[in-house]
Amino acid sequence: MRAYRTVLLLGLALTIAACGKQSGADRSDTVPTARVTAQPARSARAAPPAEASPQAATQTSKLNPDGSETVEAAAGDSGVHNALLAAVASTVAAATPTASAEVTGGPTMWQDGVNYTRLVPAQPTDVPAGQVEVLEFFWYACPHCFALQPLVEAWKKTKPAYVTFVPVPVTWSPGHRALARLFYTLESLGKLDQLHNEVFKEIQVNNDPLVARDAADEAETEQLQTAFAVKQGISASAFKAAYHSMGVEARLQRADELVQRYRIDGVPTFVVNGKYVADVRSAGGQQPLLTLVGDLAAQEHKH
Repeated sequence: MRAYRTVLLLGLALTIAACGKQSGADRSDTVPTARVTAQPARSARAAPPAEASPQAATQTSKLNPDGSETVEAAAGDSGVHNALLAAVASTVAAATPTASAEVTGGPTMWQDGVNYTRLVPAQPTDVPAGQVEVLEFFWYACPHCFALQPLVEAWKKTKPAYVTFVPVPVTWSPGHRALARLFYTLESLGKLDQLHNEVFKEIQVNNDPLVARDAADEAETEQLQTAFAVKQGISASAFKAAYHSMGVEARLQRADELVQRYRIDGVPTFVVNGKYVADVRSAGGQQPLLTLVGDLAAQEHKH
């Protein structure tokens, strides 16, 4: 019976490991909704050119293009959802080996096309020579990104100096883009380190979506986000100035380009040095994902 429960929880963990592109496209409630996508195993794929169009089409179908199905799951629903995620994550962590291994040549626990996707061709990075770029694509309203965040924060404190970590908010729809604008506004004000986790908590714990019921209502969204910023000690005038600045617009455009370049269709997703893509499902769990990212970064640093 214990083995059966472990297998069942593992299966559930793999199913709920990511928020899909359809999530947040439409809002019919004040609590953001995450549509969780169960995806087939990754295989090596060709990456589109870096100059791909930054526009992403909004999808609402429950049947994904790759044939996988989408299941609705509410974020922040009285804490039950996040408690389930924590329980599943613990089971997966206990059942999954976390030892490091070489990612190329010889026997390895990490398999190309299973645990990660190798991009062909590799994409250009935006880091100095000798640095390895690690991108994390995320969405503030994604419960899986929220569940992973404490592990990401711990990993950031212990990662090698040669790793440049860059979080990238997805911009799939007006609702996603609104939260991406908040991220880059806080970054431009020098408040991101202080308030990044607070935004997660405001949405996931306090059930405040920080986006208007109609995501296309940019004025109402700005009011909601300004109120949050003021509560955190930022003046309304400073926040609004940054919110509409050219710097924030440029960063949003860069996020658009990265989401399109790497064909991001679920979060959280990590990209290592423009060559490898991995997520919680492919790695086999939250902690294994960060171990895998570290191993891939170490491998890149050797070359």
